[in-house]
Amino acid sequence: MGEFDLIARYFTRPARHAVTGVGDDCALWQPQSGMQLAVSSDMLVEGRHFLSTVSAQRLGHKALAVNLSDLAACGANPLAFTLALSLPRVDEAWLQGFSHGLFLLADTHGCELIGGDTTQGPLNICITVFGEVPPGDALLRGAAQAGDDIYVSGTVGDARLALEVIRGSLSLDAELFETARLRMEQPEPRVALGLALRGIANACIDVSDGLIGDLGHIMKASGVGAVLTTGWVADSAAISPALQSLPLSRRLDMALAGGDDYELLFTAAPDQAHAVQEAANDCDVPVTCIGRISAGQGLQVMDIHGVPISRRFVSFDHFSS
Repeated sequence: MGEFDLIARYFTRPARHAVTGVGDDCALWQPQSGMQLAVSSDMLVEGRHFLSTVSAQRLGHKALAVNLSDLAACGANPLAFTLALSLPRVDEAWLQGFSHGLFLLADTHGCELIGGDTTQGPLNICITVFGEVPPGDALLRGAAQAGDDIYVSGTVGDARLALEVIRGSLSLDAELFETARLRMEQPEPRVALGLALRGIANACIDVSDGLIGDLGHIMKASGVGAVLTTGWVADSAAISPALQSLPLSRRLDMALAGGDDYELLFTAAPDQAHAVQEAANDCDVPVTCIGRISAGQGLQVMDIHGVPISRRFVSFDHFSS
């Protein structure tokens, strides 16, 4: 099967909202009047971002999900995406599963594939997503205010837990492991919550490299500090039953620095607490208050008794040694 046959069979659909989609040198998109475009790219590399054992369908889902998560963190509504795909060889069964998982999630969010590229090489997936947001409504990293409460959506730490079980450094009940593995391989982007938080949250980011590391991006962009409590790691909606089965010290490592969660980490003024909970309830996604933005610089992590924790939590860095 040649390159253009592959594209036609697995990745070509009639344009729905685009002026033109797959098939020309460029796709054409007419932005809605008065809206701003939100654009983000993410690359997934085998062995770095996913294991060779992941199913093709789950990988197709995740490849788009991590990009939609960026749109969610900006409060942007998904519109379209492009796909650049490098494949070692043509594997029709793999392509069928990958495209199926990709389009299932795309259709859920009304986000259409409008172009891209394919080539032969190591397995590598790069997606660029396009969304829209009204001017002035985007959720950004640099708008956190001293006194803001810090929230995280859903649960954190499960993806890292699944990875450690796969590596053999931990053991886990089969049912709990499968739940954690699903969180690692098939995360759900919090698009609805991101839209609901427009006008409520001040700053927002998605948790991809680890909660503490991503909170650091908000702190740096906003010129603020933060105090992070950890009582929620002992018992809250942000900690799954799978993670609850571990000692507290291991829970802390995975929840604070594990990464690959694709939850929303955001700040909001204390007087918005009721609105935050209403938005969460409307989207059927739990949110947990985990700390507060401070006027100074730096991060303090407090134990369950309010005593500063001295040890360091290191989030993922693509170029760390």
